[in-house]
Amino acid sequence: MEFRPVGLESWGIYLPKQKHTSDYISQETGIPKDILEDKFGLKSKSVPGPDDHTVAMGAKASFQALERANITANDLDLIIWAGEVYAERPMMTYGIKLQQLLGNPTKPWAFDINQRCGTFLVGMLLAKSLIQTDSNIKRVLVASGYRNSDLINYKNQNSRFMISLAASGAAAILKGDYKKNEILGISAISDGRFADDVYVPAGGTIKPISKEAIDKDLIYLDVPDPEGLKERLDKFSMNAFVKVIDVALQQSGYTREDIDYLALLHMKRSAFEYVAKAVGIDPYKQATYFEEIGHNGQNDGIISLEFGLKSGKIKNGDIIVLTAAGIGWAWNAGVIKWG
Repeated sequence: MEFRPVGLESWGIYLPKQKHTSDYISQETGIPKDILEDKFGLKSKSVPGPDDHTVAMGAKASFQALERANITANDLDLIIWAGEVYAERPMMTYGIKLQQLLGNPTKPWAFDINQRCGTFLVGMLLAKSLIQTDSNIKRVLVASGYRNSDLINYKNQNSRFMISLAASGAAAILKGDYKKNEILGISAISDGRFADDVYVPAGGTIKPISKEAIDKDLIYLDVPDPEGLKERLDKFSMNAFVKVIDVALQQSGYTREDIDYLALLHMKRSAFEYVAKAVGIDPYKQATYFEEIGHNGQNDGIISLEFGLKSGKIKNGDIIVLTAAGIGWAWNAGVIKWG
């Protein structure tokens, strides 16, 4: 069965002006500045300002995407919220909140999805599939906001591998019958063995929020068994990255040798270099390392795309691979033929 092509019509990003520097993070965590910059790959990271709420940042990125495409929100058929659930208020439907912030257009409808830091690529996969199978859907906005930096307790050594969590917004507009920046294969892997390794201890049905929970700092991300997680996850995660990239390339009719740019998420420098080199990519000439803005969750792929274009690393005709990984654990990759 032949499906109509779906392309990336437009995109947008929003990065708050405020930052935590490596000096500040070193003072708060006790980790030496040189270790933060060299090993963690963190010279600074973006943190939210007073008005940089999660959906609000997604809206800022969405307005940029709409302006780039020279359309309005009423030209959309669907809005998919692929951002975080830690947002303006609990129990809201954030896609509908985004619809409101975009001027409450009446044509598109909206819903939320969630796979932590893998969500944006899942959103792109759903958007592409819906465009190809529903003739009423021609243009979809996938948008995200992220400020899980708030959920990091710098004093908690168990969660130190997550100190790079930052804040930003990202958006992408996918259009049917659009061969420019064509979105090809998107693949995902998830593994439930890691489902209970990272979470916020209080605020759910097992341990409701309480004064005691707040006093004991149970409202931040925690890792019950950091050494056990590291032992089980490190090698598995690196292999999962390579596997999910290979699958997305195979779905697209390409191989590792065809990759021109790899949009990797921010992770410790050694892991970033390992994944890039494992698929035959120069980690600093054919990818972008976010040592100035930190890890922005599911937004990293679109941010890397923006940085790659501005730096001239992405050119017309290039094969781009976007990657993601989220706690739980999940790994994602997607291929775009640029231009």
